[in-house]
Amino acid sequence: TTLALDHRAYPDRAAFDTALNEALLPFEPDLIVLAGFMRILTPTFITPWRGRLVNIHPSLLPLYPGLDTHARALAAGDREAGATVHFVIEALDAGPAILQARVPIRAGDDPGTLAARVQREEHRIYPLAVQACLSGRVRLAGDRAELDETVLPASGAEEAALAR
Repeated sequence: TTLALDHRAYPDRAAFDTALNEALLPFEPDLIVLAGFMRILTPTFITPWRGRLVNIHPSLLPLYPGLDTHARALAAGDREAGATVHFVIEALDAGPAILQARVPIRAGDDPGTLAARVQREEHRIYPLAVQACLSGRVRLAGDRAELDETVLPASGAEEAALAR
């Protein structure tokens, strides 16, 4: 089944988020995986799905929430960049990390070359994190992410631990 909702057909974010909720509820999803979903969601959408809503962000959160992450990392002179899979909470890109992947920043990198390397890592780690959530090994407990009932550090799980 495919559903398409055009946010421009709604008067505001809350109205769109209400319609999105109503469209998803009949499916009773175990997990909602955001990928390339470049809209800020309101509590109207986030609250009912708390703990079942994940996103991937192209930075090592909490560094560089929002847009232009690669340019910001380069401008700051960072030595590495990366991606973070995290639970979605009401604050933008502030949910507890599930997993991160790191890539070195190389001399001569520009936002495009860095983005390409980060995106390869995103494609690799997102399925690992999603599987860990769906298996019940990773969950949101209060305001922290847990793996096998152990609170994860701010940077999320070690990849090897998720692969077990």
